[in-house]
Amino acid sequence: MALSNQLKNQHLMWRAGFGPAVEQLGVLDNTSPEKLYKALQKASAKRPQYLQAADSSLQGLMLGIQDAGRLQKQEMSPEQRKEMRQRSREGIKSLNLYWLKEMVDTDAQLREKMAFFWHGHFACRNLNVFYQQQLLDVIRQNALGNFGDLLHEVSKTGAMLNFLNNNQNKKDHPNENFAREVMELFTMGRGNYSEHDVKEAARAFTGWGANARGEFVFRTFQHDGGAKTVLGRTGNFDGDEVLDILLNQKQTAKFISQKVYRFFVNENIDHQKVEWLADRFYKSDYDIGKLIADIFTSDWFYDEKNIGSRIKSPIELLVGIQRILPMKLENEEALLLLERVLGQILFYPPNVAGWSGGRSWIDSSTLMMRMRIPQLINDTDDFNVKPKSDDDQMMGRSDDEIKIKSGGGARTANAARVINAHVDWSKYLDYYNKVAREQLVNDMAGILLQTRKAVGADVINEYADATSKETFIKTSTIQIMSTPEYQLC
Repeated sequence: MALSNQLKNQHLMWRAGFGPAVEQLGVLDNTSPEKLYKALQKASAKRPQYLQAADSSLQGLMLGIQDAGRLQKQEMSPEQRKEMRQRSREGIKSLNLYWLKEMVDTDAQLREKMAFFWHGHFACRNLNVFYQQQLLDVIRQNALGNFGDLLHEVSKTGAMLNFLNNNQNKKDHPNENFAREVMELFTMGRGNYSEHDVKEAARAFTGWGANARGEFVFRTFQHDGGAKTVLGRTGNFDGDEVLDILLNQKQTAKFISQKVYRFFVNENIDHQKVEWLADRFYKSDYDIGKLIADIFTSDWFYDEKNIGSRIKSPIELLVGIQRILPMKLENEEALLLLERVLGQILFYPPNVAGWSGGRSWIDSSTLMMRMRIPQLINDTDDFNVKPKSDDDQMMGRSDDEIKIKSGGGARTANAARVINAHVDWSKYLDYYNKVAREQLVNDMAGILLQTRKAVGADVINEYADATSKETFIKTSTIQIMSTPEYQLC
C-alpha cells in the first residue's frame, strides 16, 4: 500500500527537522516531499546568528582579565575565579534554552537538526560559556557545509582542546587524548588505526591550545617539529596536516556516512546504501549538504521500515511538542529539569562518545516520564520527580540551591516543580474545526503519530473531555501524545 504525502512529509520533517509546526499542517498532504525538502534547504541556506549567552557583566569581567594580561585561570584571583565559574554556569543554562528555542521557532530546521547531530558527534563537556558558545557557533555555521572545514575548525576550539587535554600536549611530553579521539570518534572509527599512529599524531598536535576566550593559540616553542609517520605517511606534520591525512582516508567518509545513516534513516544499517553514500560523500570532498540530500531525496528513505522506526531523543521530544503546540513557559528552567530526568542535557554529553541513542533513551522510569510530559504541560501539574544527582550536570550546585519560580512563588528543586505552560491552541483548533467530530481522533493520530496503525479511538474517547468540540480536540490531542507510539518518529 502506497504511503500518503502526509506521512512522507511528516517523516521528512521529523528526520530533517524537529517535526512539523502547527502552521504546516495544511500543506503536509498537498505538497510533494521533493518540494518540501527544497523549501527546507532554502530556509537553511542563510547564515545563523551567533547565540550570545554570556551576559554583559561576564563579558566585562573577561575583558578586564584580558586587559590586565592575566589570561590563564591560575592567574585570576580566587574571587574572580569564583565569580567567573558562577556566571559561566548561568550562561551555559541560558545557552541551552536559547538553542532549544531556536530549534522550536526557526524555519531553518534542516540546519539546526544537522547542528544537533554534530553536537552529539563532536561531544564536549565544558563549564566555560565562552568556549561552548564558540563551539556551537562553529557547528551551526558549518552544519551543512564541508566536513573537512568543520573538523578543522572544531579541532581548534577552546572547548574541544581543553576537554581533550590538548592544552597539556607539549613537546617531549605528548598527551595522546585529543589525537586518539579525533581518530576513534570524529573520523575513522575504532580499529582503523594503530597505537603508533596515535602517538605520532599526538606529536603533531603539540603546541595547539586556546586562550581564556577560546581563541586558538599555536605555541611554537611547545610544538614537536620532528618527522612523524601517520597512517603510512611521513613528514614534519603539524595538526592540520594530520587532519588532512585522516580526511584522505575513505574510511572516514564511511564512518561518517554510517553514523549519519543511523541518525537520520534507521539504526539498522543497510551496508549497501552506506557504501553508496560514503563513495559519493568522499568524491564530493565531504560536502555535507550533498550527503544528506542523497538521503532525503532517495526513494528508499521513505521505505515503510524507516518510518516511525526511531525513538525520539529527549530534545527531539521536547522540541517537537512545542512546535505542534506553540506555548509560552512561565518557568523555562523546568525544561532543563526535564532534560536531566530524560537523560539528555544540551552541552552535557555523558562522555566524549556522546549519547548512545536508540533504546538507551527508554527505561521503565523514563518511559513513564515521557508519557506524562503532555499532561504536565496541559494541566500545569506538579513535576515531582527528583533528577539523578550529577555534579557536572548540576554545575557545581546542590539540588536545594535551584530555585524554581511558579505561580505560587519560589520553590526549591526538592519541592514540586511547576511548568506553567500557556499553550496557544488557536491555529491547531482552526485546522481541526472543519473536521467532522467522528473523524477527529483518527485525523489527529495521523498527524501526531508516525505509524499507520490506528490508535484506539475508544480509549481516547473514554479519557477525553467531550463537553465541547474544542475541549475534545484539546484533551484528545494530549491523550494521543501521551501514548507510547508518540515516542517514535
